[in-house]
Amino acid sequence: MNKISTAPLSGFMELSPSDQLEFDRIKDVIRAEHVKRGFLPIDTPLIYRSEVLLAKAGGETEKQIYRFDKGDNDLSLRFDLTVPLARYVVDKQSELNFPFKVSQIAKSYRGERAQFGRFREFYQCDADVIGRGSLDISYDAEVIALVDAIYSQLEFGDFTIRVNNRKLLSGFIDAIGASSKAGEILGIIDKAAKITPEEFESEIRGLGLSDDGAGRLREFIGLTGDNTAILNSLEELNIDNEVYRQGLSELRAVISLLADMGVTKTVRVDLMIVRGLDYYTGTVYETTINGREREVGSVASGGRYDDLASNYSSENFPGVGVSIGLTRLFAALKGAGLVGETKQTPVDVLVLPFSSAEFAYSYKLADQLRAEGKNVDVLTEDMKFGKKMAYADKTGVASVVVVGENEVKTGDTKIKNMKTGQESQLDTYSDS
Repeated sequence: MNKISTAPLSGFMELSPSDQLEFDRIKDVIRAEHVKRGFLPIDTPLIYRSEVLLAKAGGETEKQIYRFDKGDNDLSLRFDLTVPLARYVVDKQSELNFPFKVSQIAKSYRGERAQFGRFREFYQCDADVIGRGSLDISYDAEVIALVDAIYSQLEFGDFTIRVNNRKLLSGFIDAIGASSKAGEILGIIDKAAKITPEEFESEIRGLGLSDDGAGRLREFIGLTGDNTAILNSLEELNIDNEVYRQGLSELRAVISLLADMGVTKTVRVDLMIVRGLDYYTGTVYETTINGREREVGSVASGGRYDDLASNYSSENFPGVGVSIGLTRLFAALKGAGLVGETKQTPVDVLVLPFSSAEFAYSYKLADQLRAEGKNVDVLTEDMKFGKKMAYADKTGVASVVVVGENEVKTGDTKIKNMKTGQESQLDTYSDS
């Protein structure tokens, strides 16, 4: 009889225990920073009536949804965390305080072609601020500051948060008389840094812009300098367009607010940041690790959207958010060698009783150490002492405590550092 393959489906990540510990460490840093900054955790259902998800989906996303029938119900797995959030806000709006700061860290599913960096099952770590009717621009800066705090703690290297504003882009395109070609222009801007100057010129010529419009686009793309210099240059372009002026004003406000928060070194105005999703309407941003832009790609991105829940409510819920695709991020960091060496076990101390006669003492000693905040395991498998030490060494545990007849009798117990070999006295264990 042929044996059943136990390999996971393509596009489903499965990690070794040591990698899982590092994955969870990253997730815990993100979760803790969300909570520290007032983003309230929620957990939404994984399965929905298909009509709920399809109300927001379209194009390739709709094709990628995992959809199935159960009895008379047409059901689908969530493909992101935005639609579940929209439904959640509409359903619970009477219970929520607005602005509503919310954290979601959960899995989503997409039936797309599996390849490096693209998964069918993946963790997303989203933080959003949702307003009711309106939402102050200060929250755009707060979400960017959240990204800065997370990646400062993760220490994967220096990073840059590139910030732009979609109104600035839309107003500029309208001002040069090219609104009908907005999608194509945004596409060229988005990939300008990834193609050669010759390819860029060819793309511009292919748009059929006037010489003046093409020249102004080149000038816009070519603005350089620090944040203040770029903002001043954008002002000096003298673009006579209300949407452009609003976008520039918002961009100035966000950069100024970030300075008030002490976030200046990692933030850079970048006019090539577009963000492809149509629902972004104002501030947009992407985060990259310096020198690893092509290798790792964006490690956090997001922006401002005018209305979260237009498909579910006539009331307006504007918001701003950021998403970290943790599964893709971990795979990219692992591939780039940026995931550090991790211990193979969360256990701090491994207790090694010589025989079953020392089990009772060992269990109580383990509980004492756990009460002191240590993670403790007891190895009760019947094996020679040399094999027990080899087991401890292989698991990567930091320290061991050997328990024999003398330790039980006298309570005189020592703890050994597995790296240095140094032994130190534990507080005398008392059975009283």
